[in-house]
Amino acid sequence: MIATVVWGTGNVGRSAIRAVEAHPGLKLTAVVVHDPGKAGRDAGDLAGLDHELGIAATTDVDAVLAASPRAVVYAASGDVRPGDALTDITRAIRAGAVVVTPSLYALYDHRSAPPELREPVLAAVAEGGGSLFVSGVDPGWGNDVLPLMVSGLGHTIDSVRCQEIFDYSTYDQPDAVRWLIGFGQPLDYQAPMLLPSVPTMVWGGQIRLMARALGVELDEIRETVDRRALDETVTTRTMGEFEAGTQGAIRFEVQGVVGGEPLIVIEHVTRIHASCATDWPMPPSGDGAHRVIIEGRPRIEVSVEAVDEGENRSAGGNATAVGRIVNAIDWLADAEPGLYDALDVPLRPVAGKLGRSKG
Repeated sequence: MIATVVWGTGNVGRSAIRAVEAHPGLKLTAVVVHDPGKAGRDAGDLAGLDHELGIAATTDVDAVLAASPRAVVYAASGDVRPGDALTDITRAIRAGAVVVTPSLYALYDHRSAPPELREPVLAAVAEGGGSLFVSGVDPGWGNDVLPLMVSGLGHTIDSVRCQEIFDYSTYDQPDAVRWLIGFGQPLDYQAPMLLPSVPTMVWGGQIRLMARALGVELDEIRETVDRRALDETVTTRTMGEFEAGTQGAIRFEVQGVVGGEPLIVIEHVTRIHASCATDWPMPPSGDGAHRVIIEGRPRIEVSVEAVDEGENRSAGGNATAVGRIVNAIDWLADAEPGLYDALDVPLRPVAGKLGRSKG
């Protein structure tokens, strides 16, 4: 059994506790929290399970890492604290742990990451013998292993398009939805996530990774952004009210240009209410989906709809991101210490878990 720590108990962390507990080769040994109010609570309670796990959450990172866990699922946010996240992660790697996380966007394709991010990780690997694998859903499997796997079913490929189409009123992060992305703000509000170069910072590594796997050279990476206002004031179940005239939908693309044409595209269509921008792509059903479209011969289209925590599509997406990284831990534990990406780490069947759903 691989001794495994879950660090962080938000949207991703509570799913990570459930995933580690369900994995037949992993043993949950500690849960790290930042909020002192969560310290002492049982991990099963924090994860929304109907039973306790006998693991009390702690804020004492030193004590947790001093126990030399073999693996750490780092689930704390890196959106607005990438420097702190990098410090935490390298600390765990120096302690000899395999670290898996969705929290450092620039390291999804570490080969193109800036030296100030890549070099501290490599130094920690050399010092402590740990490893790092950064992945998720989008960025993550929705624009690396899924499109590349599907591309292998075709004879010829003209273009690859990866879409995330979601109603963000189901996303349990009000500050991120209203301020980082800008829903409910005037259309002239400069949402940090949509500033020039930021989408490329987050998703550009995925474009480069797909290009590398497909054997093509990129001319450049381009961005497009469009916004729509709400026609009427809407009230959402989890996010409250959004006024008419404020941002109600965004659509952006990160385009990998090959031979002068955008042939590898990651597209996001995000709404705060289904009534906004109805002429833009919609999910096949429900509140959201991830879709891959391979134009070529044959034309292939695949949509993935995941639900968790009471039929919530955002929670379902988080759960698939967690599944990707947690199910990689035993492979990484057997591999040499290093810095890995999605082309290195196989996506494997969940052996030993059929019929063992919990929580």
